Amino acid sequence: MDQLSNEIRVAYADAEINAVLAAIPENARSSTHKPRYTQNEELFLELAEDILVPRFPIHHDVRADEPSAPYAYALRDFVKQLSSSLPDIYFGLTYFFDPAETLRPRFYRLYKVEDSIYLYILRLDLLYRPFLGEIVEPGTNDVTPAYRTRRLFIESELIPLEAVMWELGRAKAFKVRQLVSNTWIGETGRGYLVRGIWMDNDLSKFFSKLVLPEGVKTYPFYPLFCKYKTICAETPQPGPEGRKRMLPLLHRAIGLLAPEMERIQNSLYNTPFSETMQEYTELRNRVPPAWREVLRGVSTRAYLNDHDMKEFSLEFAAPVS
Repeated sequence: MDQLSNEIRVAYADAEINAVLAAIPENARSSTHKPRYTQNEELFLELAEDILVPRFPIHHDVRADEPSAPYAYALRDFVKQLSSSLPDIYFGLTYFFDPAETLRPRFYRLYKVEDSIYLYILRLDLLYRPFLGEIVEPGTNDVTPAYRTRRLFIESELIPLEAVMWELGRAKAFKVRQLVSNTWIGETGRGYLVRGIWMDNDLSKFFSKLVLPEGVKTYPFYPLFCKYKTICAETPQPGPEGRKRMLPLLHRAIGLLAPEMERIQNSLYNTPFSETMQEYTELRNRVPPAWREVLRGVSTRAYLNDHDMKEFSLEFAAPVS
């Protein structure tokens, strides 16, 4: 993303990959996949069957808008595999290449709610994680290892847009609708231990607590969170139904929060988020109860995986509708 222009640029779209995605039937259903989080708050889908992640070239000139031929061949094969095993997740999506993050391929779809436009982005994280997969072919300094795994690491988010830039009928860039002016608070520590302080996490807690039922704890799942200097929604169920669950909630929340954003930021500059904050309690009282029904029954549970590493399961008790 270009931070200066606040744009997500579509550098290159692979016609063969997008033809595979376009061929997915609307009624296709995936094998079982459950949303989970690592102890580092990374979202992944736990799959019923192994997937094979092929080797990918590591190096790419960020000035080159098109991927190398070996990269394109590997990704095409991988997308064909995913479109077969997880078809509903990829139904209706379009692939585009990001030269700055070659190991995080991106897929998108645009949505319109009333007069507002929203961008859904699904990112895959293809990096191998020790103990969470089986290496089939080792990597080198130039290529990643090929490995089998039942964990597909993703980012799945809805982002409000200010505009879409088109060229010859194709989307070339998405301009994010910035609702947050500045999340920088300051620094702490000395010398090499100096670290920055931002209010992004506190804003995410503020936004999410507004729309969650009373007393519900969902860490590390934040349904609404601060990113790109705006309010986004996480969709841990990345299929069409999961996106439709979160999209109206995000749209309504932005309508409520946008006029109050300066006041919310000012309250968090000097004080960490608390459910007793006046700004929070006032807005909480203005949230219609129906909004919270969207996330009724959502919960997380901590457990240890087969390698005694902490993970979190995410459950939606109510069916997606």
